[in-house]
Amino acid sequence: MRIDLHSHSTASDGTRPPAEVVSRARRAGLDVLALTDHDTTSGWDAATAALPEGLTLVPGMELSCKYGDDSVHLLAYLFDPADPTLAAELEHIRDDRVHRARGMVERLQALGVDVTWERVRALAQGEAVGRPHVARAMVDAGAVASVDEAFTADWIAPGGRAHVDRYALDPLRAVELVTAAGGATVLAHPSVRRRGYVLPDELIERMAAAGLTGVETDHPGHDAADRARLRELAAALGLVTTGSSDDHGALTGDRLGCETTDPAAYEALVAAARHAPVAG
Repeated sequence: MRIDLHSHSTASDGTRPPAEVVSRARRAGLDVLALTDHDTTSGWDAATAALPEGLTLVPGMELSCKYGDDSVHLLAYLFDPADPTLAAELEHIRDDRVHRARGMVERLQALGVDVTWERVRALAQGEAVGRPHVARAMVDAGAVASVDEAFTADWIAPGGRAHVDRYALDPLRAVELVTAAGGATVLAHPSVRRRGYVLPDELIERMAAAGLTGVETDHPGHDAADRARLRELAAALGLVTTGSSDDHGALTGDRLGCETTDPAAYEALVAAARHAPVAG
């Protein structure tokens, strides 16, 4: 059984529509896929409607959080999207995403980069506008050679010349909100050093105490030492460990299924959720 619990579509910053994501997942030999777009559930219906035979869809989301100056990403699964408190927070986050992206466009223009809000909005086909859309517009404008080059201190990395901060949830509150909405939570890619996502063990310990279900250990951005350390910490805290591609379509090389989750960990994750069944 091959299980990938982290993927993105055009509902946020992926390059493939939800229907194409699930089709590609089945062709990649996956049996279970979680669709986890940033701060939105808008891709769920299209993915469910196009679900190929033999593929189970886990409805999910990657929730934006912040711990001090550190960006924290929380994978939320099988929660009630109509939960009023969680829905209100998501609307606030998405609205501020637009404000932030507009601000970055203005700063880039002041730096002489020929990007426009109209181009960024066109790239962001869904409701969740993100920095990758700004980065892709920068590539189109010839300001940088790659999306990764945009995510530097010269441009839109935290502290960068064109970076704009935005609203995000405290990660402990985020765990509590998703749990209250009947879902299960996994801390996404806590040690991706090239993007500056290296979270302290103390935060993971506090999130576990707040109800965190698991940690994403096997991720393309984690090296062997990080994976071993995270597995040891997860075992000590009683957390499940997951593996996921974090696929963004062409942006990440169409890598669905490059990392997978053990079936026992998947079953534990589903058992921890109280709201929605999987589809398929």
